[in-house]
Amino acid sequence: MRKVVAIVGMAGSGKSEVTKVFQEADFVSVRFGDITDEEMKKRSLERNEANERYCRELLRKELGMAAYAILNRPRIDNALEKSNVVADGLYSWEEYLDFKNYYGDSFYVVAVCSSPRSRYERLARREVRPLTAKEAASRDKSEIENLNKGGPIAMADFVIANDQNLDYLVLQSRFVIDKVSKPLPTKK
Repeated sequence: MRKVVAIVGMAGSGKSEVTKVFQEADFVSVRFGDITDEEMKKRSLERNEANERYCRELLRKELGMAAYAILNRPRIDNALEKSNVVADGLYSWEEYLDFKNYYGDSFYVVAVCSSPRSRYERLARREVRPLTAKEAASRDKSEIENLNKGGPIAMADFVIANDQNLDYLVLQSRFVIDKVSKPLPTKK
């Protein structure tokens, strides 16, 4: 049975780097943020933190807190026909519950954790969508308070600490891939 692995963590924690390692192991990637990007394009909005937040919160207001699970499930189901899937960007507790209910024992969560200081330094340096420390702190607060982001991180099946170097992050990611890729035990 194929697996769905959701990568969770705060902005700048290293979710995209972990997702790349899963892709190298032949997992098909589904990026939740693509839904936000499509919504901004549909509304002719400039791509920036304020508009991203607006669209994320708007979609959740319209469809509920499980919006991104609902909107991404067809993409994931389609990808599962060919491969295991790594889902980058599951945020809310409701999305977690939706996927846990829908995918059952084939669903895993990997939390990528890093200190705010490390994350904010990374976010300031990134080429796409860089954030100042003030913007990053505001995003953290909004995601924790408005998007219920803490629950999936707390309930992760695996935790990767990303406060060392990229080689160590890759090594930890490969360890998780090995664990997730093992066949599920059969129920008697």
